[in-house]
Amino acid sequence: MAFQLIFLFSILFFIVPPNNAYWPPSPGYWPSSKIKPMNFYKGYRNLWGPQHQYMDQHALTIWLDRTSGSGFKSVRPFRSGYFGASIKLHPGYTAGVITAFYLSNSEAHPGFHDEVDIEFLGTTFGKPYTLQTNVYIRGSGDGKIIGREMKFHLWFDPTKKFHHYAILWNPKEIIFLVDDVPIRRYPRKSDTTFPLRPMWVYGSIWDASSWATEDGKYKADYKYQPFVAKYTNFKASGCSAYASRWCRPASVSPYRSGGLTRQQHWAMTWVQRHHMVYNYCQDSKRDHRLTPECWG
Repeated sequence: MAFQLIFLFSILFFIVPPNNAYWPPSPGYWPSSKIKPMNFYKGYRNLWGPQHQYMDQHALTIWLDRTSGSGFKSVRPFRSGYFGASIKLHPGYTAGVITAFYLSNSEAHPGFHDEVDIEFLGTTFGKPYTLQTNVYIRGSGDGKIIGREMKFHLWFDPTKKFHHYAILWNPKEIIFLVDDVPIRRYPRKSDTTFPLRPMWVYGSIWDASSWATEDGKYKADYKYQPFVAKYTNFKASGCSAYASRWCRPASVSPYRSGGLTRQQHWAMTWVQRHHMVYNYCQDSKRDHRLTPECWG
């Protein structure tokens, strides 16, 4: 009997891999370590909801309750760069709540703006957060905006501790990273499908009950308020909109010209194979005449 139990355990061990088997392979390069953290007040300012925002021990706390959410914005606009922050999300029931870190020029070009998003879509008890990446180019506010969403379930619990999330945007590509692991690369295939105008860096927490969780099925429930997000380890390195034309665009690989190493590309492929839950290019309901970058 003891032999049979040992044999069964051995089979289960090999069939059901340990938890760390679901962690991505090492990218072999850690761009966040190359950039010094920025003091929040030197690089950012409150944008809205000042009464729902405070700094403590180098971490910015913002929260959403029935009265308001909160947001912040970089002081300078950029035309390219690496932008990152370590973020800790609210646990429990967070349906309808969006916690975001993103680039945008919506205030400079209202109704016709560009945007590059990292958004955490709130969830219900027992279900994981969804990390949504998105790219808008000259989008409009009239319902005709074309999203380019790729969504992921993370390989860790983002409510337990801080993890680093970053966007690289340069003239050749946009790369999204989680703890220095690339999860998505959006190359510039044409000027019409790539953001080229200067953008600012934003962060926010707000109520998006109409669409955030399972297409609006579950709404924000304020009996669980406040919904709190913490940001720290702010990093921004790149070319401001006022920099000379000789300013060198940022990279997240050892290559000055940009792109990813073979090891970084393998890590990204692994994440997309094991943790991606939606890719707009694979959505048969979408009109891909509007997203030519999906063609090849």
